[in-house]
Amino acid sequence: MAWSLNDVSQHNSSSDCWLIVEGQVYDVTDFLPEHPGGKQIILKYAGRDATLAYKPIHPPDALERHLPKDKCLGPVNLEAKQQLQNQESLRKKTKDEVRVAEAQTRKPPLKRILTLQDMEDVARSVLSYKANAYYSSAADDLISACGSAPPLIFSLTSQHSAHSENVRAFSRFFFRPRVLRAVSHCDPSTSILGYKSSLPIFVSASALAKLGHPLGEANITKGAGRCNIIQMVSSNSSFSPAEIAAARVSPDQALFFQLYKHTKDALALKLVREVEALGYSAIFLTVDAVAAGNRERDLKAPWVLEDQERELEDQLRPMVEYPQDEAAASVLGTAGGLTAGNDADMTWEKTIPWLRRVTKLPIVIKGIQSVEDAVLAAEAGVDGILISNHGGRQLDYSMPTIEVLYRLRQQRPDVFRKTEVYIDGGVRRGTDILKALCLGAKAVGLGRPFLYAQSAYGDSGVVKIIKILEREVGHGMRLLGAATINDLVPELVERVDWQPILPALAKL
Repeated sequence: MAWSLNDVSQHNSSSDCWLIVEGQVYDVTDFLPEHPGGKQIILKYAGRDATLAYKPIHPPDALERHLPKDKCLGPVNLEAKQQLQNQESLRKKTKDEVRVAEAQTRKPPLKRILTLQDMEDVARSVLSYKANAYYSSAADDLISACGSAPPLIFSLTSQHSAHSENVRAFSRFFFRPRVLRAVSHCDPSTSILGYKSSLPIFVSASALAKLGHPLGEANITKGAGRCNIIQMVSSNSSFSPAEIAAARVSPDQALFFQLYKHTKDALALKLVREVEALGYSAIFLTVDAVAAGNRERDLKAPWVLEDQERELEDQLRPMVEYPQDEAAASVLGTAGGLTAGNDADMTWEKTIPWLRRVTKLPIVIKGIQSVEDAVLAAEAGVDGILISNHGGRQLDYSMPTIEVLYRLRQQRPDVFRKTEVYIDGGVRRGTDILKALCLGAKAVGLGRPFLYAQSAYGDSGVVKIIKILEREVGHGMRLLGAATINDLVPELVERVDWQPILPALAKL
């Protein structure tokens, strides 16, 4: 059966809720209590077309994956399809959409991007306010964060934004280069969990890449594949694991999967089986997101955009008026919706053995933030640990990851012999990567830089920042006297107790 807009409009309450998404009608009434972002955001579109809100943050098949078949009611009729197309063509763009469109016309050519900061600056200019808020958000006062939003958008002082300790902590580590070593041939390649990588870096999982570009995570997959580095795919990607796997440039391109374990073991197991069948090569179990971080920028974004959104709502609203008492804004924010189903009762004794029983894939613990937990992970026999504070997005004042790595090297060097150790958070230069490798990291993950790169220039942007890092890493290795990754040893780095003045950070 094909539905008219009037048919759908009759189902506009919490007890009877239908939506239109990309011309298809869905009965989401029973799903309302289970929606990770809360029912209010769905009820805002009850009885109407929700495509504009749905597309940037959901995989295309998300509704089909979560709803019984009988709740997928079929397409709208031809008249309704034409009405929806007319509404969209007549819709006046919001001020933020106009700003983004103008910024796209002023975007510099890719050849002028020389650093990851250059790429981030361009991306922030062309990202929507919502995407900017989500990508740059971090916990509380952003002390541990990996960066800061531009003052033009978020009205932060430079003193505040300079407290991005994940980034700044790298400045406390200085090199002790060695000279008179043969470095004309420099090889920065390595392996991660046995999989070859052209550089000692990987894409660390970040959610909702489609907020920045319609092709989202697929851009990252293609760019990473072209450059022979590995991508870790988020459980909360805006494309499904299958769609991302299909975007690989070759069948043997390695993909890792970041697992947010669901409270229900059966649902977690179903996801593990899915990624196994799709050829993913490892599971990165995230353990630092048992509750959503207090990301206030993300929470405040809807208020800042409220007037513009109201304009949009008024234009899209049909002649029939809907009850407004059920359309209260969600207080969870984007991040809160993504983490709502996460298992808050994971333990060393229960969760790691469970995961080891259900999969033969390599297991890495993502979210280690102390020497003590790094030791426990090694004793648990996992294949790797990722020292990470979630880009400062979970617990503010969590220790910068390079500092945790340094303490692990000082206190328990044996851990590096038992399991592979990686870090992410705050990496913006090739020199940052080299410092981590000298201290024992097998590889270094980057998250936000890949979101910014694909947002600004698609998969070409992803390739560009990999090439930038390739140049910076190779240049740094030569100046350190290191011809291969194995030549990067702790003696080449020294931690200083004084804090240098960094103009590049002060202007953020």
